[in-house]
Amino acid sequence: MPFDPTEALSDDVGQTQAKAQRGINALDSTGDLLSALATAGHPLNLRDLAAAAGMPPAKAFPHLVSLQKIGLLARNDDGCFTAGPLAFELGLIALQRLSPTRDAEAEIVALAAATELSVAAATLGPLGPTVIRLEESARPQHISLRVGTVMSLVNTAIGRVFAAHMTEDLLNGFLAQEPIRLAGDPAAPASLSRSYRARLTRIREGGIDEAFDAPIPGIGTLAAPVFDHTGSIRLVIAVIGPSSGFDRSAQGPIGRALLGATQRLSWRFGLLAPESNEA
Repeated sequence: MPFDPTEALSDDVGQTQAKAQRGINALDSTGDLLSALATAGHPLNLRDLAAAAGMPPAKAFPHLVSLQKIGLLARNDDGCFTAGPLAFELGLIALQRLSPTRDAEAEIVALAAATELSVAAATLGPLGPTVIRLEESARPQHISLRVGTVMSLVNTAIGRVFAAHMTEDLLNGFLAQEPIRLAGDPAAPASLSRSYRARLTRIREGGIDEAFDAPIPGIGTLAAPVFDHTGSIRLVIAVIGPSSGFDRSAQGPIGRALLGATQRLSWRFGLLAPESNEA
């Protein structure tokens, strides 16, 4: 078989890249300890931290000493390991570089491709929940939604998800402007009814809301929140498509895909998983 210099060169490059990507095993173990502490979300003693990282305390201890020396970890008055000053500095740098619109882009595009439905992202603007990104489905859909559309806090899933995570004062202030929004309720200040408040409670508990055939006949929507490191709502992501054949369950394939995307974005924006907040 004739010698192929291109193939030989390709093999050499592949071997070089493999060597360049080879890491240091000890640092992998250090990373396991840092990941375990981040997942816990609260200080851990040596025994518990080592167990969470899947290693004996005697193996974990030298790594933890080095992490303390460089400032990635510190020990509190109880002797438990927690984030050190260098970890805080790195975290602040990461937070300063966050851009919800930019960082959500890949998730929005992937979610639209996975569900074959339209995906909208909204943020809270001066007039209320405002669409800032719309990835439209390849299949034609008749929806009166565009970038810049301001959504009702009462009659749309996107708006209700925002409303569920507002303070009472902020919600009352926005409801005073409700008639100017898409599908706005002209009697909004009176809309803080028992049923409306109960729905907002269900949204907070379930993490998702739905709207089918209203306010737009024939169109279904599932919407879920994205939070930042303070636990404040930053975005609402919504999947939108024809209501016929649209699985409206949060546990259905569309709901799971949506919640997966919003949970990944919340994690990227610094929100710890619910179980990691437990002391």
